[in-house]
Amino acid sequence: MRIHHTAISTPDLARLVGFYEQTFGFKVVREFAWPRGVAMINAVIGLPDCAAKAVMLRRGDSMLELFEFSHPTPKPHAQGRPACDHGFTHICFLVDDVATEQARCEALGMRFHSMTQTTEDLTFTYGRDPDGNLIELLRIHEADHPFAVTAG
Repeated sequence: MRIHHTAISTPDLARLVGFYEQTFGFKVVREFAWPRGVAMINAVIGLPDCAAKAVMLRRGDSMLELFEFSHPTPKPHAQGRPACDHGFTHICFLVDDVATEQARCEALGMRFHSMTQTTEDLTFTYGRDPDGNLIELLRIHEADHPFAVTAG
């Protein structure tokens, strides 16, 4: 079993699609929407009478699904939601050089909590996308590290 995608609800679909395209090189592979009253979608998502636009993005074998719900009216999450709050906390991107990626992302407007941090086996930092969702940039120093992942 593998993770197929991570989904994010946003108040501004076009803005967030642009951010993940420009900042991390994702490409749109599918756009779709559904109107209010589609019983099957209401049942699967668990929202009565929901409606949304959505975009599926791909970069290599990583996928993101972004939603902009028009009904019911979404509650915004607090900007800067602490990583300790219950629920999904962040998306992590493996990179070759965390400091270089952090500088590139900062030049594109991304905010980071701190400069790049390095331990014996990892280099990492956390920043935020335009909606305040946490993004980790990570480099694993050794291919045999327990956190290392390979395709397949």
